Amino acid sequence: MQDHLDDLRFAHVLMDTAAAASTDRFRGLDLDVETKPDMDLVSEAETEVEKLIRGQLQRSRPRDAVLGEGEGLEGTGSRCWVVDAIDGLENFSRGVPVWATQISLLEASEGGFRPVVGMVSAPALGRRWWAAKDHGAFTGRNLSSASRLRVSRVSKLPDASLVYSSLTGWEEQGRLTGFLDLARTVWRTRAYGDFWPYMMVAEGVADICADPELSPMEMAANAVIVTEAGGTFTGLDGSPGLLSGSAAASNGLLHDELLGYLNERY
Repeated sequence: MQDHLDDLRFAHVLMDTAAAASTDRFRGLDLDVETKPDMDLVSEAETEVEKLIRGQLQRSRPRDAVLGEGEGLEGTGSRCWVVDAIDGLENFSRGVPVWATQISLLEASEGGFRPVVGMVSAPALGRRWWAAKDHGAFTGRNLSSASRLRVSRVSKLPDASLVYSSLTGWEEQGRLTGFLDLARTVWRTRAYGDFWPYMMVAEGVADICADPELSPMEMAANAVIVTEAGGTFTGLDGSPGLLSGSAAASNGLLHDELLGYLNERY
């Protein structure tokens, strides 16, 4: 446990560096948009942030592997840091503050690699969330100034708040009917997008969320934060790992019903 807490402290240092670089780039974007935004500028920002994080990891954790979207996998071993430099690139490109850097640490286990540390930093929102396995999930500015996260106790779908990213993926995968049936059943729905729905479930301000398509880099930090807050995080097929290509998160009480609707069993 002590090792995980040390890694968690180090993740805060990594996030401080990432937040400074990404916020400077975000504020420097030309937002006089007449057509679709120039994603090359955003890609440059993402690459810069990932390189900064990799540099610090190589200096301070040289034995650990690193996986990022920009430069792929470097290194081998039983520990791997996963970096999603800017989650919410489209938001970033248009000046919408709902984007984040996600960093997680995976460790080899009997069933494959599992996340043991996760952190999500949304500097444009002034928010940060983190968790370490068996230590709980928190939000705040740093380890000494934080509030513990706990999922909600809502136990009936008609009382539940559903948060999600968009309808496009559900339609592309032929799952739109089940998703819409779920949306008609719950109390309210909101499309906040990307990392934020999972943090809302962990905070207990929303009760269920799901994505039909998500990479391990986008899932790892979310998974450990939701589960350490007392929730449940699986693929749409109910599998607990990060390789299902999809994600469903809940307060635990509603998880079976959530999966039932999304797999059209209701």
